[in-house]
Amino acid sequence: MGKSGHIGRKIAATMTSTGTPAFFLHPAEAVHGDLGMVQKGDAALVLSKSGDTPETTALLPSFRRLAVPVVAMVSRTDSDLGRAAEVVLRLPEMPEACPHNLSPTASTTAMLVLGDALAMALLKVHDFSPQDFADVHPGGTLGRKLLTRVSDLMAGPPLPVLEEGALLADAIPVLTANRGVCISVDGDGILDGIFVYGDLGRLLRSRPDALAMRMSDILKRSPAVASPDELAASALATMEEKGITSLVVVDPEGRPAGIIHLHDVMRAGIR
Repeated sequence: MGKSGHIGRKIAATMTSTGTPAFFLHPAEAVHGDLGMVQKGDAALVLSKSGDTPETTALLPSFRRLAVPVVAMVSRTDSDLGRAAEVVLRLPEMPEACPHNLSPTASTTAMLVLGDALAMALLKVHDFSPQDFADVHPGGTLGRKLLTRVSDLMAGPPLPVLEEGALLADAIPVLTANRGVCISVDGDGILDGIFVYGDLGRLLRSRPDALAMRMSDILKRSPAVASPDELAASALATMEEKGITSLVVVDPEGRPAGIIHLHDVMRAGIR
């Protein structure tokens, strides 16, 4: 009831979103029909600082008839609730933060902390994984971060592939048409190197004959790559760590499947 009820709603929501299905049952509504939501096999987490709240204790006989075990979050183990519970998660004896020691403040904060701890313990018991978390959080930034794969955002095919014998001058229109990236593959189609606009700028400053150079002489070998099934957030972390703006996406054999760009990841709302 009251402020403890608000904490109960939050605990139920946290449990539901982390692998332990739960719902909040208001004591006053429960005795007027909502008790029908409770079934054998459930467990009741009952929150009450005193343990003697009439609306709450009125439910205890019904829980017994349904063989629903009671877990009490209570400060007094000798209360009606404390005695009826199979498990007591005892709240510490403490005054409320309210200067009159009346408004539930410190006690409800303790309930919230204990409820979160319980939810996280259950998460571990259920081996609730990040993928499980993503499955029940598909919306918003969190869902995009946990569900979006590199394959969802990568560009290509076709891919900006140049032969190693090509001149740098031949690479410029390819770079321009493909967001500053071109790549090379070997005879088996395996990624052999990458060249980007940043490399072009550095070469033009340092080599007067840069445009006549062969791609084989200037390609960056063994570039950083991503896999199609990798989370886009992981690819973003790689790009940020290496200070680059794109990654070649390769299949398990090392053949290019696409290119993922930093701006596309950011535009998708993944941070």
